[in-house]
Amino acid sequence: MKQQKHHLGITALAGLLVAGGTALSVLTPTAQAAPAGTSTNYLVLYQEGASSSGAATAVAKAGGSVVANYSQIGVVVARSASSGFAAAMSRTAKVSGVSSTAGFGVRDVADNLGSDSAAAAADLVPLNGTDTLSGLQWDMAQINAPQAQAVNPGSSSVVVGDIDTGLDYTHPDLAPNVDFSRSVDCTSGAPNTNPAAWMDDNGHGTHTAGTIAAAANGIGIVGVAPGVKIAGIKAGNADGFFFPEAVICSFIWAGTHGIPVTNNSYFADPWLYNCKNDPAQRAIWQAERRAIKFSQQQGSIVVSASGNEADDLSHPTQDATSPDDTNPVLRDISNACAVVPVEVPGVVGVGATGNLRLKSFYSSYGVSAVDVAAPGGDSILQLTADAPNGRVLSTWPASLLTVTCLPARRVVDPSGATYCYQQGTSMASPHAAGVVALMLSVRRSTNGVAAKLGSTATRLACPADVSAYAFFPSVNSGAPQTCQGGTGHNSWFGSGEVDALNAITK
Repeated sequence: MKQQKHHLGITALAGLLVAGGTALSVLTPTAQAAPAGTSTNYLVLYQEGASSSGAATAVAKAGGSVVANYSQIGVVVARSASSGFAAAMSRTAKVSGVSSTAGFGVRDVADNLGSDSAAAAADLVPLNGTDTLSGLQWDMAQINAPQAQAVNPGSSSVVVGDIDTGLDYTHPDLAPNVDFSRSVDCTSGAPNTNPAAWMDDNGHGTHTAGTIAAAANGIGIVGVAPGVKIAGIKAGNADGFFFPEAVICSFIWAGTHGIPVTNNSYFADPWLYNCKNDPAQRAIWQAERRAIKFSQQQGSIVVSASGNEADDLSHPTQDATSPDDTNPVLRDISNACAVVPVEVPGVVGVGATGNLRLKSFYSSYGVSAVDVAAPGGDSILQLTADAPNGRVLSTWPASLLTVTCLPARRVVDPSGATYCYQQGTSMASPHAAGVVALMLSVRRSTNGVAAKLGSTATRLACPADVSAYAFFPSVNSGAPQTCQGGTGHNSWFGSGEVDALNAITK
C-alpha cells in the first residue's frame, strides 16, 4: 500500500510499465526460509481440517515461537531467527505449507496522478449541506446518501470494521462513532487492543473511516452512515504495508467480534496476483482465503476495492508491479492467479467512478470481479464544477496533514478539524461499505444484502467509445482498457453505481 498501490490511492504510474521483454519465473521451495540470523514471521498452514493445537511444541522444536495460533482456520503465525525453521516445520505432521512473510508486504501507491493546480482546496467554497464541508461532498450527493440519511442515518448497533492503517480516534468527526471495544492493531500478526497501537500513523485509514461514518455533528463532512459505529482494525503500518499475518489476524478478529461488515481498501498478499502454482505463495494465499471465509461464515460481509492498476482482473496476463516492497518481478500470469481479497468468492468487489459517472481512469475492472461501482474520484477525465479537482474529501489526522497530504489537497474546517482530498478505488469501497451499513440498520440481517446492493444500484452501461482511456492502459500488461457486458452487469460497473436511498427503501 504506499498510498493505495493496492490500496491507498493510485497504484503505479503507467509510465512504469514494461513495454516488452521476457517474463521471469523463479522457483522457490515450498518451505520458504528467511535469511540466517534474521528474526522474521512465518505462516504455518496446517492441512484443511487439521488441528493446530499442538503448534507451540512443534514451533519451539523447530527453533521458533508462536505469535498467534488461529486454530479456527488451522493457521499459525510463528517467529524465528533460524534459517532452517521453515524446512523443519514443513516436516511436521499435518503441516501443508510454511512461508516466511518477509519481503511479502504490499502497499498502496500514492495518489500522484492528475494536476492539483486547477483547483486548490482553499479555493473550493462549500455550497450547502448539514455540516460545514458537506457542499464539497459531490460523492455523497451522487449516491443519494443525504436522502438516505433522512430516512435512516444508521444504527449505533451496527459496526463497520475498517481494515486499514488504523484510524485517528481523536478526530472530531470520527470520535463520536468510534467503537473502542472492537478496534485492534493486527500489524504484528496478533491482536493488540491498546488504542495507541491502532492509532492511524499513515492517514489512509482515517480517510476511509470518514467516508463510512463521519458524524453529522455540524462540522466538516458527513459519512455515508453517520449513525453507525466504526472499528479501526489496523492491518497496514505507517508505510502502508499490509503483511499477510496482519490481514489474517484482521479477518479472524472481525469474525470473532460480531462485526457484520468490513471495508478493505487494499490488496492483501505477497504479490498483487496470487498464483496457485507458485509454491512460495501457496501457504500465504490459502491462509488469507481461509481467514476471509471464516469471517464470512460468521456473518460478516466483506467489501473490497478492485485496485488502481486499470487491469482486467477477469483476464490477467502479466504482473509487473509486485512485490513492491522489494524489486518487482515481471511474470506471466493467468486465471490461475487472483487478487485478494477482491477475487475471493463472496467478496463484494467495488470499482471506482468520478463525478460524470464514468469509470475512473485508474480503476481495475472485470466481469467476475466487480460487483458494483462507487465514487472514487477521477482527477483527469472527470473534473466538474462540483468536483473541481476530481477527488474525494474525507477526514485526515491533524498530525499528518502536512506530512502525508499534499498542500493543494488539504482542507481545514473552521473548527480546526482536518481533511484531505484523495482518489482511488480505496475511496470507492468505503462508500459501498457505508451503504451496506445503512442497509443493516434497516434489515438487521446480512442475508441477501450483497445481492440487494447490486439490484438497487444505478445501472451504468459500457461506453460506446473508450478512447479517452487510451492514455492509461493496464499498469501491468499495457493492455488497453475495454468494457464487456450489458447495462444489467458489465466489467466496468458491475450491476451499477450504489444508491444509498434505493438500497434502504426498495
